Amino acid sequence: MRHRIGYKKLNRTSEHRKALFKNMLNSLIKYEQIKTTLPKAKQLKPLIDKVITIGKKNALNNKKRLFSKLQNKQSVTKVFNVLSARYNKRNGGYSRVLKAGFRTGDDAPMAVIELIDRNPEEKRIDKPKKIEAKGKDKKTEEKKEIVSKTVKK
Repeated sequence: MRHRIGYKKLNRTSEHRKALFKNMLNSLIKYEQIKTTLPKAKQLKPLIDKVITIGKKNALNNKKRLFSKLQNKQSVTKVFNVLSARYNKRNGGYSRVLKAGFRTGDDAPMAVIELIDRNPEEKRIDKPKKIEAKGKDKKTEEKKEIVSKTVKK
C-alpha cells in the first residue's frame, strides 16, 4: 500500500531525482514544451506550477528562492519577466500534460508537458541554422586538396 507517500521515486536516488527535476524545470521554462515519460511529466507538473506562482510575486526573497531551486539566472529572469506577466490573471493550472504514445525500444508511455498559452517560437531557440551550400563546398574542396597533395608525395 502507498498510503501517505508523497512522490514517486522513479528508480533514482534523491540527489539524482532533484537534479533531474531541476534540469527538466529549466528546459521547460526555456522551451515551454518538452517531451518526456509520463510519470516524470506527472511529477513535474506541480513543480512548474509552484515555480510560476512564486514568480508572480516580484520580491527579492522570491528571486532568491527561485534561484536556489533552478540555479539558472536566465530561467529566473524569464519566470519573473515573461511568465509572471503572461499568467498574471490566472490562478493556477499553468501547465498541461498530454499523452504522446509509447516510445519505441522499451515501450515506455511518453507525454508532452507544455505551458498553457505558450509561445511557439521558443521551441526553436537552440536549433542550428542550415549552413549555406557554398560554405560547405569550400570546406570539402579544401580537404580534397590536402588529401591529393599528401597522396602525390
